[in-house]
Amino acid sequence: MGRDKALLPWPPYRAGVQTGGQTFLSAAIQSLNPFSDLVIVVAGKNEAQLTPVVYAQSGFVVRNPAPARGQFSSLQVGLQEVLNHGRDGAIVTLVDRPPVSADTLNTLCAAFVDAAAGTWAVVPECGGKHGHPVLLGREMIAAFLNAAPTSNAREIEHQYQQHIQYVAVDDPAVAMNVDTPQDYEALSLPPSK
Repeated sequence: MGRDKALLPWPPYRAGVQTGGQTFLSAAIQSLNPFSDLVIVVAGKNEAQLTPVVYAQSGFVVRNPAPARGQFSSLQVGLQEVLNHGRDGAIVTLVDRPPVSADTLNTLCAAFVDAAAGTWAVVPECGGKHGHPVLLGREMIAAFLNAAPTSNAREIEHQYQQHIQYVAVDDPAVAMNVDTPQDYEALSLPPSK
């Protein structure tokens, strides 16, 4: 991307329209606050830049001491912090995705609460694509924390597929990924008619 995705303006700038001073990160925290009593953001080398944004939204920052180990290490750091705070469930999302709607979060939370015994996670899907945020119970948190540091989330998800409930939602944001300037620019284009 060439710059910190967490600090990209949200919503993206549209000609003549102010963005309201939000970023991907602040918008994500705001979207999660009504559904969680604690929002934890895992930072790496960018901790100094992210901390003011997180604190302004009443979030909590934890530093990944080894961000070079990759995204999975940040997931493990964040999930350990969830347990350290006495919680046994988590809503996990990535910073390079637009925030999902409150309706989507309501649907996912209801599915998680009503899930059958043996369900460890709830994952949204839209248009046949799985996405974020994912809701994790203690069993799935343990599976991620007990995995080898060289693992990745997809491997663990596949290993415990029988414990995951996929929930269809009508929210394309669950599967959007912003990895390049072109991805971000596509978000800022006016909707086609």
